[in-house]
Amino acid sequence: AGWRGPGRRARGAEQRLKRCSMARGCLQGVKYLMFAFNLLFWLGGCGVLGVGIWLAATQGNFATLSSSFPSLSAANLLIVTGAFVMAIGFVGCIGAIKENKCLLLTFFVMLLLVFLLETTIAVLFFAYTDKIDRYAQRDLKKGLHLYGTQGNVGLTNAWSIIQTDFRCCGVSNYTDWFEVYNATRVPDSCCLEFSESCGLHAPGTWWKAPCYETVKMWLQENLLAVGVFGLCTALVQILGLTFAMTMYCQVVKADTSCA
Repeated sequence: AGWRGPGRRARGAEQRLKRCSMARGCLQGVKYLMFAFNLLFWLGGCGVLGVGIWLAATQGNFATLSSSFPSLSAANLLIVTGAFVMAIGFVGCIGAIKENKCLLLTFFVMLLLVFLLETTIAVLFFAYTDKIDRYAQRDLKKGLHLYGTQGNVGLTNAWSIIQTDFRCCGVSNYTDWFEVYNATRVPDSCCLEFSESCGLHAPGTWWKAPCYETVKMWLQENLLAVGVFGLCTALVQILGLTFAMTMYCQVVKADTSCA
């Protein structure tokens, strides 16, 4: 009996050591997967930030069409998005390498909040499509009055490019420009054949398609690509949440087994 007690203790210690070794092994596997995922996540954020900075530096005069949100340009959106993705990826990388439960939980919460915010925006967008349409058209028509004015080179260039590329004129009709100029006139970018001051010619020489509906139809035609992009983004975020929670649980398990 005297020998049985120490034997049981030795076997118990051996089993604990085995459990600790298994837990550490699982943790190492999840750790490197988590690190690789977040490294790619961080690099993706660097890429988005780089494109945003490049747009701001080289295409800075191409700004938003909205008069209510003048800072809502493609460059600014990409810079903010890229910086935020980089921050989340950095927290995930450090949390994985250090096996830090606090950082892993912070990464999980940040990514979950982003996912919930995106889901909420998508639901609200589809629920209030008509109201958003009406507001957007009002805001765009208001922005037309800033066309060609001092300090609004970005908005002017944006409208010129859209009307030329999409072969359209005005928000809902070419007559939208009549209120801007207080005359039967449109910008030269509305002309079927571009020439200096062609916007002063007869309406028969202008594009008739409304820009808002034309761009909206283009987006609907490319809805599959937009949907695939949205689905891929959601899957990446769900994968990140899964990695973070799995590693968090493995860290807790390893700490318990090796205590």
